[in-house]
This record gives sequence, C-alpha cells and structure tokens, in this order.
Amino acid sequence: MSSYVFIAHGLEDTVKLAARLASLFVPGTVIALDGELGAGKTAFSQAVAKAIGVEEVVNSPTFTIIKEYEGTKLPFYHMDVYRLSLEEADELGLDDYFYGEGITLIEWASLIEELLPPERLSIQLEHGENQSRRFRIVPKGEPYRQWCIQLKENGLLL
Repeated sequence: MSSYVFIAHGLEDTVKLAARLASLFVPGTVIALDGELGAGKTAFSQAVAKAIGVEEVVNSPTFTIIKEYEGTKLPFYHMDVYRLSLEEADELGLDDYFYGEGITLIEWASLIEELLPPERLSIQLEHGENQSRRFRIVPKGEPYRQWCIQLKENGLLL
C-alpha cells in the first residue's frame, strides 16, 4: 500500500494541508488520525474543521468521545476514541457517522481499527526535527488514492 509524506514546519503548514484536503472532501469522508501525545492531532483536527467552515471552537473530545459541528460546507464529526475499549466503541453505532453526510475525523483511530470503514484516509503524525511534524498519509480505497496522487502531482505530498 502506497504512503505519502507531508512535512509541516509550523502550524501554517498544517493549516495548508488541511485546506487542500478539505477541498477534496465529499460526504462520508473518513480520516483516521494517529500519533503520540502532543504530535498535533487536535491542531490538525481544528484546521480541518476551519477549512470546512466550522465557526465554533473545536477542541479534543476526549471525555465526550464524539462532538458534532455544523460546517458551512459539510457537518464535521470529531471523535477521540483513546479512552474506549473496542467493545464500547462498537456499541456507539459509529457506522452512522462513517457513512453519513459529513466528514468524520477519528483521533487514536488505530485503537478501533476493526470498526473503521475499509475506505479511509489514514494519517500518522510524528514529531520531526526543529518542532516540525511529519504526516505519513496512507490512502485506503480508490477515492483516497486519487486524492493523494493529485496532491503529490501538485507538489504538496512527497
């Protein structure tokens, strides 16, 4: 499976990546986000929300698990499954979000890998040198693969 890389040297680069991805979003887009604490998952989530027109303050839904926001372009479903067991996550009916009319972004998605839809954009965030962040992007499914090819051709992804 192909993977792509984006290096963010600051928050403005993270915002740029989120905006470029958001221009490709369609209803039912699923972004599976992983990375160690402090890697920038919530900052990326906030940038995605802003890019689709969410005007509310977006913060980590650690204790509420799922937060729903209305964007001007699409609804945004922001999940943090860090504190859930696989069984608890399964009981939440996440498919309603995954196959719904909005954009679903799941922080700590690898913890519920078995419940994720087969087609999704998986992003692993890592700390880089000089406070940079490395985004390793793995498209799962043809639409996401085409997005990554397009973004690479446009010079955004390596």
